[in-house]
Amino acid sequence: MNVKIITDSGSDMSQERAARLGIRVIPLTFRFGTEEYLDGVTMSGKEFYERMEGEEELPKTSQIPPYRYEEVFKEETNDGSDALYICISSGVSGCFQSASLAASELDGKVRVFDSKHFCISEGLLAEYAKRLADEGKDLDTIYEELEKAREKVRIIAVFATLENLRKGGRISSASAFVGEVLSIKPLITITDGGVDVLGKVRGMKKGLQAMREYILNDGGVDPTMPCGFAYSGSEDSGIRDFMEKNKDLYPDREIPVSYVGATVGTYAGSGAIATAYFVK
Repeated sequence: MNVKIITDSGSDMSQERAARLGIRVIPLTFRFGTEEYLDGVTMSGKEFYERMEGEEELPKTSQIPPYRYEEVFKEETNDGSDALYICISSGVSGCFQSASLAASELDGKVRVFDSKHFCISEGLLAEYAKRLADEGKDLDTIYEELEKAREKVRIIAVFATLENLRKGGRISSASAFVGEVLSIKPLITITDGGVDVLGKVRGMKKGLQAMREYILNDGGVDPTMPCGFAYSGSEDSGIRDFMEKNKDLYPDREIPVSYVGATVGTYAGSGAIATAYFVK
């Protein structure tokens, strides 16, 4: 039985890359004031950061409603296929609950997998699921393999600014001010479906060095599994420089680079750099 793979734009997988891989990406929505956009569809990543940098208030993000999930799930299964939806973490969004409600109406043709991730680590799980589907694995087998893979996927990011965390009420104005004065850069990961702080360093250079050290201390990158990079902002020189200086971590591979989408980018702000991979 053919299995279709679906994810959402919380995975930061572009529509173009998803089309090449044969994965469907459902866009989440966000608003600047009263203007609503589809993440990565009606506003690109570059346009998002250019707009956000000129706004005093942060954009507001919204989850995907159950009726939209039902539409997509029916479209993907009306040819007799099964479908697996790799969902943005239930720890940061209500999408899992909405998608599960929609899937329950389709007689077991659709399963919803809580990635417990977001940003590019969610995307890596979707990419791995597609690999398994292409190998002819059935729906239940792919789901079970993803449960194992989820324990091995990692994401690490360095935030260049604390300003958006302040605007979003995640830290106090005083903490943000001190952090900016001292050039404090938080090293971020995802643990148990939510944001976790690995540490704080002074300066982006030390932040990227800490990222490298974490990867090495964690056992290194599994060369047989998907990996990826992402950045926030309107230009990619920072991530390209990191990739060039750390080729030894990802030998002989062409690695996709994507924008950090609206879901995470709203709080990361411009200048963040992230990598995701499966640990050996």
